[in-house]
Amino acid sequence: MVSKSDLLKQQIEESIELRKKVFNEIDQIILMADVFINAFRKGNKVYVIGNGGSGADSLHLATELSGRFNKDRISLPAEALSSNISLITALANDYGFENIFAHQVKGIAKKGDILWGLSTGGNSDNIVRAFQAGNKNGTINIGFIGKNGGRLKEVSDYNLHVQSFNTARIQEMHLFYGHLLCGIIEDTLISELQDDNIKAIHPDMVKDN
Repeated sequence: MVSKSDLLKQQIEESIELRKKVFNEIDQIILMADVFINAFRKGNKVYVIGNGGSGADSLHLATELSGRFNKDRISLPAEALSSNISLITALANDYGFENIFAHQVKGIAKKGDILWGLSTGGNSDNIVRAFQAGNKNGTINIGFIGKNGGRLKEVSDYNLHVQSFNTARIQEMHLFYGHLLCGIIEDTLISELQDDNIKAIHPDMVKDN
């Protein structure tokens, strides 16, 4: 029988090994950050989606953007589409759980908006359908995936793939990747997000490019 100490050490070592692999993803993280930055500068919005623990992480990451991460600034337009429980249960009841995100995306997502989907296995039907709906509206689809990547990998414009089959480790890495992105986005845009120097990052204050 594996001791509690050995079990904990095994989980910690798994986490450390996955975090070491992030060094191989630096270019991809920077590329993704630039996609977010360019979208915000054009006045576009970010919609984050996920189920269960990934749904909780979607609220977390949307909050980091719409509130503050490390620095005081105005809000970035980011929203988690799983945050309104009345809407989610109504859509699930009326249109099926597989359409809870796609139904929203069809109505509110505009060309150039970002759909940010978190799925440990990449096969969450409601997220795949949301990405497909987003494609028709002209969204940029960013997938955070794990395991084999699943169908979400096929409908993502950009993805970060955690090479693990352990759901807990994948979710931890998704949040870690998300924090790295939020930090770069905020640091890059901070001068444009000061109350006394608002240049863009607001639908009514779009900077010409």
